[in-house]
Amino acid sequence: MSETLFPTSSQPGYRSSGSGRELGGDVNPTAPAEIPRLARDTTAEQPWPVSVLSQKFHDAVSKWPGAWIEGQIVEINTRRSGSAYLTVRDNFEDISISVMGFRQFAVMARDFHQGDRVVIHGHPDLWVKQTRLSFMADDIRRVGTGDLKQQIEELRKKLKGEGLFDLERKVPLPEFPTRIGLVCAPQARAEGDVITNARLRWPTIEFTVVHAHVQGPQCPPDVIAAIQRLDTDPTVDVIIVARGGGSFEDLLGFSDEGLVRAAASCQTPLVSAVGHEDDWTLIDLAADLRASTPTDAAKRAVPDVNEQLQLVAEGRRRIRDRITNMVGNESRLIEGYANRPSLTQPLLMLERPQRLVDEAGQRLDIALRRIVDDAGLTVEKLHASLTALSPQSTLNRGYAVVQASDGHVVDDSSSVHEGDGLTITLRHGTVVATAESAVEETTPARQGQ
Repeated sequence: MSETLFPTSSQPGYRSSGSGRELGGDVNPTAPAEIPRLARDTTAEQPWPVSVLSQKFHDAVSKWPGAWIEGQIVEINTRRSGSAYLTVRDNFEDISISVMGFRQFAVMARDFHQGDRVVIHGHPDLWVKQTRLSFMADDIRRVGTGDLKQQIEELRKKLKGEGLFDLERKVPLPEFPTRIGLVCAPQARAEGDVITNARLRWPTIEFTVVHAHVQGPQCPPDVIAAIQRLDTDPTVDVIIVARGGGSFEDLLGFSDEGLVRAAASCQTPLVSAVGHEDDWTLIDLAADLRASTPTDAAKRAVPDVNEQLQLVAEGRRRIRDRITNMVGNESRLIEGYANRPSLTQPLLMLERPQRLVDEAGQRLDIALRRIVDDAGLTVEKLHASLTALSPQSTLNRGYAVVQASDGHVVDDSSSVHEGDGLTITLRHGTVVATAESAVEETTPARQGQ
């Protein structure tokens, strides 16, 4: 770090000439022939090269004595073997210093973490290539756990116990917002990232931008006021709190208790986009949605117009296909009905019923004939029986029926007296006669009486 790549007054390539120095033959011939020896001798025509000024700074800094410093580690990088890079913050003031060390110091630094309070011994050093001042360390010792980190952890537990980070408190983001309230630093890159990416996805989105301090003591009150202002604006659908990446100490304002409570009590959906993906603050836990970067917040706050157009196109295609299928099915159904024989040849519909009627008529005719035949046989039998029992049949055999004048059949000669009128019925016709006498015939039946 103490060496330079450019020739100076103490390096080869310069030679003195009177009150100045001249370049030797091995130096760029386009360089000035002389440079002033002292700063007060420089002019617009004879300026110092940047390398000369940087080297003089380095020479002056190298004469400063070493010192012990105390502070809190807010950033530490020991990933590269043999070197360690730290950012140490003052315990009371918002002031930091870059610390670097090599070899033995790098080995010692591996036992330390972000938030540790330490004392470090070293000496000032200036990197000539970029004229950057740093503290070259050779010893580091632990003083105690960092107060800020511990305070943030205790505050996190306290607010979590109050339910400020519960999922039930989270408000879902609207699907199609019309206006986004953006809280960011003035002229910040985060503002451009959010607006540009949001409008690329949803060109009609509008913004209400409120600028605020996003670092230092003014950060919490400014951001709280911005959130409350946007929360009371009825046209704002989503609020995004955006800030680019930074060190642990740069993001401390977003872990302020008042700011976290303001974010938790915000009625409008709130998106936290503070730092990068690896950074975390308490506002991330209180917000309704935590985005890894401002760009990610813009993408998650609004839909993608191309995706929505594809969804609409897909929906229209499905509706069109559904209607086409329904119409096709109904057309095929109607065509099937139209081609049925019942419509093309209506009389065919009567063939089967006609067959049923004809068959039923035949069966009825046969049944009636059988009934008539059975009835005829029954009549014939009854007629034969009646004929056999009929008195006429007796008359036909030569017998006659004698009736008295009162119509009673005379079956006993004792009931007839001389001179009684008798009617005699023969096979054919009747004879009226008068009884002259009545002879009583003795029969075996009478003899037995």
